[in-house]
Amino acid sequence: MKRPPDGVRDDPCRPRHFRPQASTPVPPEGPAQDAIELSHTRLLITGALFLLAFLVIGARLVEVAGLKTGDVRLAHGHAAAKTVAARANIVDRNGVLLATTLEAPSLFANPKLIDDKRDTARRLAAILPELTESEIYARLDTDKSFVWLDRRLTPRQQSAVNALGVPGLQFQGEGKRVYPEGALTSHVVGYVGVDDNGLAGVERSFDQTLKHSDQPVQLSIDVRLQYILRSEIARQVDEFKAAGAAGLIMDMRNGEILALTSLPDFDPANPGAASPVQLFNRATLGTYEMGSVLKIFNTAMVLDDGVATLASTFDATKPLQVGRFLIHDYEPKKRWLSVPEIFEYSSNIGSAREAAEAGADRQRAFLARLGLLHAPAFELPEGTPLYPNPWRPINVMTIAFGHGISISPLQLAAGASAIANGGIYYSPTIIKRPDGIPPDGRRVVAATTSAEMRQLMRLVVDAGTGKQAGGSGYLIGGKTGTAEKDAGGRYETHKLLSSFLGVFPVTDPKFLVLVMLDEPHGDRSTGGFATGGMVAAPAVKRIVMRMAPIVGILPADENSPEIRRSLMVGLPNPQGRKLAAN
Repeated sequence: MKRPPDGVRDDPCRPRHFRPQASTPVPPEGPAQDAIELSHTRLLITGALFLLAFLVIGARLVEVAGLKTGDVRLAHGHAAAKTVAARANIVDRNGVLLATTLEAPSLFANPKLIDDKRDTARRLAAILPELTESEIYARLDTDKSFVWLDRRLTPRQQSAVNALGVPGLQFQGEGKRVYPEGALTSHVVGYVGVDDNGLAGVERSFDQTLKHSDQPVQLSIDVRLQYILRSEIARQVDEFKAAGAAGLIMDMRNGEILALTSLPDFDPANPGAASPVQLFNRATLGTYEMGSVLKIFNTAMVLDDGVATLASTFDATKPLQVGRFLIHDYEPKKRWLSVPEIFEYSSNIGSAREAAEAGADRQRAFLARLGLLHAPAFELPEGTPLYPNPWRPINVMTIAFGHGISISPLQLAAGASAIANGGIYYSPTIIKRPDGIPPDGRRVVAATTSAEMRQLMRLVVDAGTGKQAGGSGYLIGGKTGTAEKDAGGRYETHKLLSSFLGVFPVTDPKFLVLVMLDEPHGDRSTGGFATGGMVAAPAVKRIVMRMAPIVGILPADENSPEIRRSLMVGLPNPQGRKLAAN
């Protein structure tokens, strides 16, 4: 039987549920006091540990939030690359997307957390086709706590890596540059490297703008015209088994490039798979001896500088001997030819005699005025023109028909546009000009000279070497070019650079189309010939017919008396040496 506590007596008359009021408690002493104090200490320590745990979890949440914005911190002071701000879009003149950035996962690893590196490399190699098992293992076989394995995976690849369940494999969100139009605009738009730095085309030229702007870079390119140009040139390359080709469409009223292509081209999303030939931009970076298409400049020079008139004639009765060089015509007429006939028949002899009358100083100054002796300030990489120094009399004559000077197709187009558009040179551009703001231009030839040149360019299509460009209904005028390629100081007869430059409508030119084929081979349809008139002029005609409705040019009756009168150039009588009155 338990003894009642001190101070409480057992009263048998008191009900058992009754308890007396306790007196003032006495603090425990001895072991009891020590136990209570130990409990308090333990509670304080437990609370502190819980608080610390909450602080760690909170810090980790902040770190994870940082991961989403690209601030990934790894153990031992290593850090993954931060996700850079997405590059701005590139669009065509109508807002069609040409380049944009999508977020894609990139795979990295902490090798210290991976136990079986050999097996992990084997399993990853089955998911990442661009890497071999040995390459992956070499990256994992390190003491580092951070290594990149592959950049910009597909969602399917990311899912497959996650399914491996390997500790130490993690993902970092990065921007992946994509090109919706693919190869169509590859030489214009260009491409970026693995770190999103522009390496070619507009991506390179506007690298800083694209990195730091929220606004898209709008090009002057129209993808509809780009498709027409590329498809027609590709057709000619296939038909005539050419080594390559280039072409462009220019707005002659402001210098905007509406389409530009170089074949062969490449996939800008995978430039590493392209050959140097595919990456080379023939339209701007290549410089060539373009041949007789340069007679546009030679004829305009003698007319504008008063060296000759449309009524002037020059001796083309026999080949022209200049020292050890012999200048001859492809189809000699063996008589004196008027200035229009020299242009119509593309006479080398007549052109050389015209240039000789003008002289070296006048020729050089005129070509410089048209921007043919220096690379233009264009937004894409531009080739450097090559010309003789010193400028000898023989150079004067050969340059007259397009040999002895090398220029890019872009330079040719910009200069010819100025000759035909009324005499105003507009610097070519791949960037859309602001609406309503007239472009800066400078006069290079008189308006009367330009009008005469349009008559001559139409004569080439009506009756000369460019007849294959006729009959479109859109009044094309132009000039053919067929140049033998220089191979180590000698010209190869069967390796040609064949071109046709056309403007339309020639009565009031608005657009220029240039097609150039590198080493085409004639076939049965051309009688075995691979001249510019045979292989390039038909392509220009088809391009014009397909693009005219898009740019708002209506067809015209090419045989109407009014049009015929406006374009008529008088020709000499069969025995005459003088030009008949217009």
